[in-house]
Amino acid sequence: MSERTPAFVLGGTGYVAGELLRLIAQHPQLELAAVMSDGQPGTPVAAAFPHLASAYPALKFADLGEIESRIRRTRRSALFCAAPHGAAAALIDRLLAAAEAGGTETHCVDISADYRYATADAYQAVYKHAHGAPARIREFTCAVPEHLDLAPTPHVAHPGCFATAALLAAVPLLALGLAEPRLFIAGVTGSTGSGRKPVEGTHHPLRHSDLYAYAALAHRHAPEIAACAERASGVAAEIHFVPHSGPFARGMHITLQAPMRKPRSSAEVQAALAEYYRDRPFVRVVAAPPRVKDVATSNYAHLHAVADGTSLAVMCVLDNLNKGAAGGGVQWMNRLLGFDETCGLTAAAPGWT
Repeated sequence: MSERTPAFVLGGTGYVAGELLRLIAQHPQLELAAVMSDGQPGTPVAAAFPHLASAYPALKFADLGEIESRIRRTRRSALFCAAPHGAAAALIDRLLAAAEAGGTETHCVDISADYRYATADAYQAVYKHAHGAPARIREFTCAVPEHLDLAPTPHVAHPGCFATAALLAAVPLLALGLAEPRLFIAGVTGSTGSGRKPVEGTHHPLRHSDLYAYAALAHRHAPEIAACAERASGVAAEIHFVPHSGPFARGMHITLQAPMRKPRSSAEVQAALAEYYRDRPFVRVVAAPPRVKDVATSNYAHLHAVADGTSLAVMCVLDNLNKGAAGGGVQWMNRLLGFDETCGLTAAAPGWT
């Protein structure tokens, strides 16, 4: 085996960072070099992620200065950012500047929201604060891996988890002219999608055995879905999105409905989706409505479509932490570094999460 590429992770003790560490631990071409935590530098990684103690028994969290110094001296490295939006852009900018100053090669995949929009104004319109490093935006492309063979930039921004699921369903419908560009999307996500910090929306007694909508028709992922869908399909579409909180920890289910351009049967829509994703190893078009447990913890997404002659519905399930965040990020990094796209990501879902 050739020498493995050092990987750096920003985002410290968050759920997505923990998932990145799990995936890197089993990746044959990546080796974790350091993980940053501003709040807990010097503390054991295993204290924050006990389930990873066997993979990282002695590793401690690093501070930003240590990461910066090591990237400057590492010939070729992978940088994953799972820091909160609003903070990620400046962190990434500082570390990429360090790589440039050291003459080293660093590719970044940002899993925060900071580089998902094509302009600083578009970002500010959604997040209501100025972008932290607007000059870097042109170095990032935002797309689901299945919708872009090669990134035209050295770095990539991975869409959010809701956006990933919605885009997997929406883009083929728009690109193939199967649906009118008025898409109605309802999605249900697990509690890990709200992050590690305890809040009312993730507090177990409130969320257990319950289901409720939030930010209906006003969620910040809606404009992201619209922008990415147009770039991938070439068709501008109205996006009407209602997210829901589900009573489970991991996984996501979305249902997309739209009027059809012309009558088609369920079998015809299924066949069109299957052909569109024929060479995409992590997307499977399945014969029955998909279930979250069939994909939870994996990097796979399952799609299923039905049609009634005038309208259609496409259902998509995926794991919000893996395919919708860390796994999609590793999938992109595999491409940026010239590895096989599936490297380190083919583990099946356990089925009984």
